Amino acid sequence: MSKVEAIVAGHLCLDITPTFPEGAGDVQARLQPGKLVEVGPAAISTGGAVSNTGIGLHRLGVATRLMGKVGDDTIGRAIVDFVRGIDPALATGMIVVPGEASSYTVVISPPGVDRMFLHCPGANNTFGADDVPYDQLAGARLFHFGYPPLMRRMYADGGRELETMLRRVKERGVTTSLDMVMVDPRSEAGRVDWPTLLKRVLPYVDIFLPSLDETLVMFGSEQVNVSELSKRLQNWGAGIVGFKLGDQGLYVRWKDRERHAPCFQVNVVSAAGSGDATIAGFLAAWLRGLPPEETMTLAVAVGACCCEAPDTTSGLRSWDEVQARLQAGWQRRPSSFKLKAG
Repeated sequence: MSKVEAIVAGHLCLDITPTFPEGAGDVQARLQPGKLVEVGPAAISTGGAVSNTGIGLHRLGVATRLMGKVGDDTIGRAIVDFVRGIDPALATGMIVVPGEASSYTVVISPPGVDRMFLHCPGANNTFGADDVPYDQLAGARLFHFGYPPLMRRMYADGGRELETMLRRVKERGVTTSLDMVMVDPRSEAGRVDWPTLLKRVLPYVDIFLPSLDETLVMFGSEQVNVSELSKRLQNWGAGIVGFKLGDQGLYVRWKDRERHAPCFQVNVVSAAGSGDATIAGFLAAWLRGLPPEETMTLAVAVGACCCEAPDTTSGLRSWDEVQARLQAGWQRRPSSFKLKAG
């Protein structure tokens, strides 16, 4: 692993995404108990931050290893086989545990409707700080960890395992990056005191890139001054702080400088995985030393590419392909997001 630039660890699952035929009508209205909704073939791929961000970095030319935890069941074997099919080197950091159930997600994403998920956390719930082989981080420049709210050991006990893992990584001189995921308020994770947990772990986080919506849920708030929130997270210890804004683009604070990048125009097939792809673009540009504006442009461009496919990874493109679209005058989407003084 000495030649690896980036290690992407955390949540990993198998995504099963039914496709919806054109002219399906108001699918949302028909998704009711007792009703049958005819769908097309399922798109099956790996999902979760490990897959979505990790494969995105790989497609963008970053030497990457994936570090996820699966069982030795049929779903686990499918996950490992899928990763190996992209590049055998990607799978060398995978953790396979006999007897554990592997994670899967059914992604329901009808045209024109925000996606819904049916999720089984599986072996992600037992991922702990000791699962990371720290002696194998030598030579890596970046350690990205994703989705601790879907990993029970990572949010239990006030985030002790998450803090331990990130601290150990930073002690080895590796830059740390952290992404979150939407918390179900009715779940065990929904009862966690997330602000207190973040105060505990953010001193060991160099790049923090959650979505704004999931951050507001963790803070129990519907409205927020984005500038104030990003400054608060930096005061708690985070370095770069950014918020994915859905179709409004990406907001990032570097030290005391704020920037906003609107999305690019695409024919959206599915938004599944687009936030993780945005992070992949951001981290790939950061690893190449691009200035903030170019880093954010690349980030939202990669996120837009992801939206052109029904699953989370097949829309991802190479660095050169993304750059070619940008240089050809790719148009931005209108955005109503405005920076406000905080």
